[in-house]
Amino acid sequence: MPTVHRERAPAKLTRTLRVLGTRSDGFHLLRAEMVSLDLADELVIEEGGDGLEVRDEIAWIGAPAPAEQEGGEPSPAPAVPPGPTNLVVRALELAGRRAHVRLVKRIPPGAGLGGGSSDAAAVLRWAGATDPVAASRLGADVPFCIRGGRAMVEGIGEVISPLAPEARAFLLCTPGFGVATALVYEAFDEVGPTSADSAWPNDLERAAIAVEPRLARWRDLVTEATGRPAVLAGSGSTWFVECDPHEGPKLAGELARAVESARGRALVTLSETVGAMAP
Repeated sequence: MPTVHRERAPAKLTRTLRVLGTRSDGFHLLRAEMVSLDLADELVIEEGGDGLEVRDEIAWIGAPAPAEQEGGEPSPAPAVPPGPTNLVVRALELAGRRAHVRLVKRIPPGAGLGGGSSDAAAVLRWAGATDPVAASRLGADVPFCIRGGRAMVEGIGEVISPLAPEARAFLLCTPGFGVATALVYEAFDEVGPTSADSAWPNDLERAAIAVEPRLARWRDLVTEATGRPAVLAGSGSTWFVECDPHEGPKLAGELARAVESARGRALVTLSETVGAMAP
């Protein structure tokens, strides 16, 4: 019987993000506060096997309107395809390990929530391959996702400074489309940060909306439904507001009704922070 391991891969929320410059190789230098959430993928890893199975359990609400099906706003794509570009497969290669992996996806791809990065990090934790510099070859979020919890992340993602845990709740709204991170950083180089107001938490919002104008509609929907300004999670497409856990269910219900009234499709998630996955 093969040895079976089970790993959770929590979503990552970037609460604040500053772009501090660009290295000579083109990578952007960041300073970001990241936290892990109880929204999570799950992996079942069988040692010595081979292949990747992906099961999509993303709990979308609403349905695309006919106009959206005809080219306005597409239906959500299937979760992550089990091909060689999947970060789970690449993490196995980086760690020099063989395994059969069954991946249950609950974090949408292209949402700015680090789903693929967290899946890769779960594989690296299992394999004991937790060097942050090596992990950063798979993506800027992977080093943080190996440990999780709450941290200040700098450099291109490889410099992790753990912060004291804080119990916080967030209401997330992920529309039924993703945003390509690379395109957002390219746009950032052209349009600059979101605002001269350094108090705004995410430097990338302006660039993300330039890449994907539909984001503005979803920002306004979340802001109107919750009565507080929505913040983009990383490069998008998720918008979030922080809320009191006691008021969260009411706000989540109002937001879900707003999504359905707008004849859109989204993942509406009330999520709380979780602690570190590894020392």
